[in-house]
Amino acid sequence: MTLFLVLGIVGVVLLVASLVLDGVLEGLFDGVGALDGLFDGLLSLPVIAGFVSMLGFGGAIVLGTTGLGTGAATVAGVAAGAAAGGLTWRLTRALMRDGSAPAPRGDDLVGTAGTVVTAIPPDGYGEVLLQLAGQRIKFAARSGGAVARGSEVWVAESLSPTSVAVRPVDR
Repeated sequence: MTLFLVLGIVGVVLLVASLVLDGVLEGLFDGVGALDGLFDGLLSLPVIAGFVSMLGFGGAIVLGTTGLGTGAATVAGVAAGAAAGGLTWRLTRALMRDGSAPAPRGDDLVGTAGTVVTAIPPDGYGEVLLQLAGQRIKFAARSGGAVARGSEVWVAESLSPTSVAVRPVDR
């Protein structure tokens, strides 16, 4: 029983190590000729940690709660470890496959509404607060005429990554 508990604890320690040493084992097998891409995440530290911890704790549970011997506890622990490792592998693959949306560009601002935070003079720049990708960001802004602070504006053109041309909204 002690051996199974030690294996379970070692698995938990490996899981903590996988959080701290993210990606160490994955890099260990990169570029090894015939092994390249063969395991595809099966030898990742979270998968190994899940397998070892469930092998240990599953074997300890079977050994402590039933009258079966060490062999049956080992078989049950290996089955539990394989299930935990497989689920961990599937979960990490699903998380790694999760693509994100493309990064927002300045052209994505055209047509969005914003508020003037620093008055825009007729011949210079002021500042507007716009919402880009769910975040409020301040941009330098030009306009064909003077626009007072607090006015609502629409973005007519993206001049650079940090500046826009705006027109006031008439209400």
